[in-house]
Amino acid sequence: MFQSSYHHPHSGFQLSSLSGHSYQGDTAAPAVRWANEILDAALERGASDIHLEPGKEQMGVRCRVDGVLQALITVPKKLQDPVLSRFKILAGMDIGEKRLPQDGRFQGTWQERPVDVRVSSLPTLFGEKLVLRLLDREAIRLDLERLGFSVVNLEKMQQALRQPHGLFLVTGPTGSGKSTTLYAALASLDRKEQNIITVEDPVEYQLPGISQVTVKPKIGLTFARCLRSILRQDPDTIMVGEIRDGETASMSIHAALTGHRVFSTLHTNTAVGAVNRLLDMGVEPYLLASALQAVAGQLLVRRLCPHCKKAYEVGQSDWESRYLGLEEPRTLYRAAGCEQCRHTGYAGRLPLQEVLVITETLRRGICECRSEGELAVLARQEGMRPLFEDGREKVLAGETSCAELLRVLG
Repeated sequence: MFQSSYHHPHSGFQLSSLSGHSYQGDTAAPAVRWANEILDAALERGASDIHLEPGKEQMGVRCRVDGVLQALITVPKKLQDPVLSRFKILAGMDIGEKRLPQDGRFQGTWQERPVDVRVSSLPTLFGEKLVLRLLDREAIRLDLERLGFSVVNLEKMQQALRQPHGLFLVTGPTGSGKSTTLYAALASLDRKEQNIITVEDPVEYQLPGISQVTVKPKIGLTFARCLRSILRQDPDTIMVGEIRDGETASMSIHAALTGHRVFSTLHTNTAVGAVNRLLDMGVEPYLLASALQAVAGQLLVRRLCPHCKKAYEVGQSDWESRYLGLEEPRTLYRAAGCEQCRHTGYAGRLPLQEVLVITETLRRGICECRSEGELAVLARQEGMRPLFEDGREKVLAGETSCAELLRVLG
């Protein structure tokens, strides 16, 4: 069972006297059991998120497994508010405030593994919707060589990480594994002889030998303000959780140009798109060209279940051949479904990645303010393999399906 860090010898979760609230009554015990069952079922499936979605007659609960939402259970309408309040109490949120969004978090253990739970609420037509982000710290492999990158891309990343200074970015949409890649990059560094400092919102994984700071915008502790202080702390390597605005972008570029190694993330769909995003934030082209060392763009696709994937032949007239650009018949694999993968046909995820190494040709292109399309052409000429090419290789190797590649990349 999932046990809260607010331990109670009988119930596992403690319902009263949390965050100044008292929550008791006939529905208290059922609410605890339902909350436990929701957490147990989601963690058993390896979920990354839980969605509690109030409806007119009942509350639906779904969980995201390998990037795809799937139904979990339904909660009776009469228990909707008690269950939602249960999670809000644990997360230190105000259960009396149901009109405004809130955020909170709590920690616990599951199967003797520490789990962090981040909770976000949003008022909807039939009640508050809660989304719980589950962070199983021990399930994450912070090893670049075990994250599933291709040999070519891994070598490019390691080459960029060996640079003594400059800016290294990881881009991609929410939930694409950017933070995991950055943490793995930090874990690969020599932490004994370097001063490594991170500034994050929030700190997701604790790494020994690294000073980690959580931003607190409500009191003025922003990314930019932290960066100004960090530069006076004699750092060798700095990790900025995310570049969100022009001030943070400017400070990160300044740090990279003054002899520091800076890691960060950006929300862009491609690696080349990071260049234009930073220019749009007001960074001068010549400064960006000098500071930027490499950008790794990534997405996640579901991995075919090794126990039940089915081989099939594709010919020239099949859509898979046209999509992948195949010139001769090939054997591909599709999802089937078995007990091992809960009949989804997939088990786990692997990254699609493109690594943009900033060469002298690309630096000139950045200084000349070339468009994203022109820079993409230059990047391919300089040896960058686009996301689709990496995905195509994984489909042909039988690691994922052509349908999954189409779902993720379009």
